[in-house]
Amino acid sequence: MVKNQLFLAFVLVILIVIAVVVFKCVKENEVANINSFESCGKIYPVMELYPRMCKTPDGRTFKENIGNELEKDGLIRIESPRPNSVIESPLLIKGQAKGTWFFEAQFPVRLSDENGQVLSQVGAQAQSDWMTENFVPFTATLEFGTTTSKTGYLTLMKDNPSGDPSKDDYLEIPVQFK
Repeated sequence: MVKNQLFLAFVLVILIVIAVVVFKCVKENEVANINSFESCGKIYPVMELYPRMCKTPDGRTFKENIGNELEKDGLIRIESPRPNSVIESPLLIKGQAKGTWFFEAQFPVRLSDENGQVLSQVGAQAQSDWMTENFVPFTATLEFGTTTSKTGYLTLMKDNPSGDPSKDDYLEIPVQFK
């Protein structure tokens, strides 16, 4: 009877050791497969910063892609859609840009899929006097067809009638298609 109990205890210890090793291997494999903010955020907590971040137990940090919004904040600001928003047609675009971003009260807006295929392009219109160096509200409505892509980019381009590449500028934000 004692031998049976010792044998069962031994088997139980072996099973626990195997379970711990398997769990550790699965967890290590899970961590090793994380290669983006999205995959990290499905497993680990997301730090509510801007941009949001996620950190793996092995010390890797992943940032949410918000395009170049922070770098362009002093020139152009987008109210909607926000980076990584799920969009559908027609898409209302609102924000404000410095008057120097406009020419003849407008600037180009382009929607592309994740492969760079242009889905639609339209001009954003100034909603007040654009002949200023201050921020000017703008709106645009983009209509586009369906796409098999899951993600894309909304690009708001500084109008550059001179054609001088050194005067080009743009705000690019990632979007998701419904």
